[in-house]
Amino acid sequence: MDESGVVSVKILFFAKARELSCVKESKLTIPKEITYHSLRDKIVKKFNLGDIRENLILALNEGFVTEDVKLNLSEKDEIAVIPPLSGGSYSSFYF
Repeated sequence: MDESGVVSVKILFFAKARELSCVKESKLTIPKEITYHSLRDKIVKKFNLGDIRENLILALNEGFVTEDVKLNLSEKDEIAVIPPLSGGSYSSFYF
């Protein structure tokens, strides 16, 4: 366990998020305990995703994260940043 209260997690980018960030994946050091909104805001700011901020879907280890959750992250975790797909919605998107 990291005594400092921060972890470095892998961030994966898909579709428009990949295009805007100019990377397929990256690492981000964030607090181990973080809310969905704080995590989204840190990702948006660091990777220049302001244009799609309100439409992003975040997934943790291939499972969707709801906006009301507080996450307890570890170094092994992967966060996927997924913009909505054309013709789809949050509830109909699966990995």
